[in-house]
Amino acid sequence: MSRLPPPSDTDARAELLIGTHNRGKVEEIEALLAGGLWRCGALPAGTDEYEETGDTFADNARGKALHYAKLTGCVTLADDSGLEIDALGGEPGVYSARYIDPRLSPGQRNRAVLERLVNVAKANRGAQFVCHVALAQPDGLVHECSGVCTGRITRRARGDRGFGYDPIFQATGDKLTFAELAGEDKSQRSHRGKAIAAMIEFLRGWPAS
Repeated sequence: MSRLPPPSDTDARAELLIGTHNRGKVEEIEALLAGGLWRCGALPAGTDEYEETGDTFADNARGKALHYAKLTGCVTLADDSGLEIDALGGEPGVYSARYIDPRLSPGQRNRAVLERLVNVAKANRGAQFVCHVALAQPDGLVHECSGVCTGRITRRARGDRGFGYDPIFQATGDKLTFAELAGEDKSQRSHRGKAIAAMIEFLRGWPAS
């Protein structure tokens, strides 16, 4: 897993705002960027939520990064990610966080997905997690990149780590679901880990202003 080199003066690090209200995402991205040249920060309490209206993960990631960068005046990193299931024609896709019914809890949403796949054979349960990451300054977009992790949907939810659809997704070549993996193990495989690793490579040559 690529990581930023340790800073020579940690007190001089500039803040990189993580543009999401999803605490699970904040913790995961903070862990991936830990020990680097940027000091990660969460959105201030009460910050207006960005309404995701894009047709693609890239549209939503760009929108969030630009929205929060302009709102806070901080360099902002934002992502949009989701699960695409082959047997459901790519659903839930960009609607992953509000699939079927926005009022459902993650556990209820996972059960609803499994019910829709109850008669689908193992060979046809292919899926992929997709993550698009965007970096923005208050005056505009700086850089963006993506990561993909292929796998399949399990027959039942397993594990209590992670968040979202992690309990029902098993990456290609793994026996454990994302929710059964330790954080570092998940980061080495995940769509978000791959996207953030690519962003880290960019940040190495883009010093804070």
